[in-house]
Parts: sequence; C-alpha cells; structure tokens
Amino acid sequence: MNTSKVYFTNLRTTPSANLLTKMERLLKRAGIEHIDFKNQYVAIKIHFGEPGNLAFIRPNYAARLASLLGNLGAKPFLTDSNTLYSGGRSNAVDHLQSAMENGFNPISAKCNVIIADGLKGTDYREIPIDGEYCKAPKIGAAIADADIVISMNHFKGHEQSGFGGALKNLGMGSASVGGKLELHSSSQPVIDRESCTGCKVCVKYCAHDAVHLDSEKKAVIDYDTCVGCGQCVALCQYEGAVMGEGDTSERLNCKIAEYTKAVLSDKPHFHVNFIMNVSPECDCWNHNDAAIIPDLGILASPDPVAIDQACADLVTKAPVLGGSQLSEKYPHQHLEGKDKFRLIHPDTHWQAGLEHAEKIGVGVRNYELITV
Repeated sequence: MNTSKVYFTNLRTTPSANLLTKMERLLKRAGIEHIDFKNQYVAIKIHFGEPGNLAFIRPNYAARLASLLGNLGAKPFLTDSNTLYSGGRSNAVDHLQSAMENGFNPISAKCNVIIADGLKGTDYREIPIDGEYCKAPKIGAAIADADIVISMNHFKGHEQSGFGGALKNLGMGSASVGGKLELHSSSQPVIDRESCTGCKVCVKYCAHDAVHLDSEKKAVIDYDTCVGCGQCVALCQYEGAVMGEGDTSERLNCKIAEYTKAVLSDKPHFHVNFIMNVSPECDCWNHNDAAIIPDLGILASPDPVAIDQACADLVTKAPVLGGSQLSEKYPHQHLEGKDKFRLIHPDTHWQAGLEHAEKIGVGVRNYELITV
C-alpha cells in the first residue's frame, strides 16, 4: 500500500522560533526545496476571504512563503478565481479590492496578486482529463498557465463538501466562473415546506433571484434560474432548504477531485494546511462563526489527498470548543473521535472526494504523520 508523508508542527513557540519560522522550517522539512523553482511562475493558490470574514489565513504566512520561493529563484504570485455568486469577489475589480482590504497586496504579501480567471471570470483554459464527471475542467488561466502550484489552505467546515482543505481550495477555487457552474449545476437544493418558516433569508441572499415566497409564505425555487450554489442551504437556520435527492455532496466532491487533477496535471505541486480558526462554514461567507475545535497546527505535504485525510483525522480526534455550533447542538456530549463535519452538515460526505481523488491518481489517503 502506498503511503505519503505528511509533516506537522504545533503552534507552540519560543523567542527563537515564532510561527512564521516554524512554518518555513516545516516546509523545508517536507521537501519544498526539492522542487526546481528557478525562473518558474508559481501560483500560490489561496482564499483571500470574503469581506467581513476573519477566519482566512493571515497574509503574513503567504508573505513568508513568497519570500522563501523568491529566494529559491521562483516568480511567485498569489491567486484565486472569481466566485459564481455575487459578493465581494465575483469580478476581478472587487476581488482585488477585497484581497487588499484583507491584507493581501504586493507590499504585505511580498508578491503580486492575480485573479486567475480575469475580469469577469471568462479567462480560463480547458484541461482535458476525460473524467467520470468532468471531461475538460475549466481552470482559471493564470493557474493553468503557471509552471508550479502551491496551495495554502485554511482547513474548516463547508456546507456542501463537508470540509474545505487542499482539494476544495484547488478544485473549486481554481475553477473559472463557468467551471464553478459545472461543479454546482446538478446539486440543486429543495425546500422542505414543513420546516420552512418563511423567514426570507434565502430570498434575500440568493444571488440569482431564484428563491421567492409563495402565497403560503413558503420558499419556492425557480430551477430555471437556480445554479445550485447552495447559499440557501447554508443560510437556512431551520433546515427548510436542503440538498435534493438524486444529487449529493458525494457527486460534488468527486467533481472537485477531478478539477484538482486538472489543476495539478503534469506540474510540480506542494500543499500547506492550517488547522486554525476551524469555522463551521466556508470563508466565502461574509462572516465566520466561532471555531468548533482548538487551533491545532500547520501541516505540509506534496500529496493533497494525504494532507486532507490527516487534517480530517486530527479534527475528528480533537475536543469541541464551548460556545460553538457543535457544543450548542450536542450539549453534555463528548465528541472526541466523532466526525465533526458530518455532525454539523449531516448531508455531506467528504470521504467520497478523497476516495475518488485517490482512485484517479491525485494522491493517496494512507499517510505517515511526522512531527517537526
């Protein structure tokens, strides 16, 4: 059985070893210097955070990585693709402004910031992989054209995929707007009329004007307009909007795995996951709820599948923080050893994405965890 090495460092520091120094030491121990960066364009794939969300990775870490890559001869740049939904990152103008507001700019991050799929999300490359779900994923051009891909991933919950880590950041995050539509197109939600309270939150926040209240003050979805982005599912506090039967989180995660394969195809790559501020939902929201577990540490590996599996296992073993969604939903219960992402989002199935990614050769789930 193939086994990948995943390297881990905790968040304890000393006067001679702050977190930035520990991260750099971790990256070197995990083998980042084995990649030939000389004169290579290096896409540092990161999530800049929706304005109002404060759980994203601090730009200080990106700056330290950019400096390390520069010292190795690379031409690094920070990048992400535009979003399918409307918000602070749905076009390059607003996206760059959001990135700068959150501290990602050429001065603070020590490298330039490029929106991968251009001004309106239409600048992409189709990368043929003949996948089971996606034949030729539409990848943001700046990422597709890069020589090397490095992912910096905030590990946290996600309302559709279960959690967001390396695969989610690479597969979903690198997709152009059209690619994101392909990923979401068959995952349309449905309304549970008994649970719907008519609060109109889904109506207010649907970016595509696909949700309305009917004469009985119940939400209804116009499927000619709905793109399946799942915002209504994530926002509903009453389980009135749920994922429909016939399409599942499993299918979405398999598509994400295939998009990740397209991103990394025939390129050197490396991955860094941060188990910090583990919020229940994605950094795409303009808010972040309280962390569900304590901050654990930073992980690094050349294998995106192994690093996500290792992070999921660490979160499963971790205790739950008081004042979080989990502690309120499951009071007086010991949740160490429980799948916390499934407890928060019971309709999700994150294991399917890792299994499919392993099946198609993106990486392996079996890993050796090495503490640095």
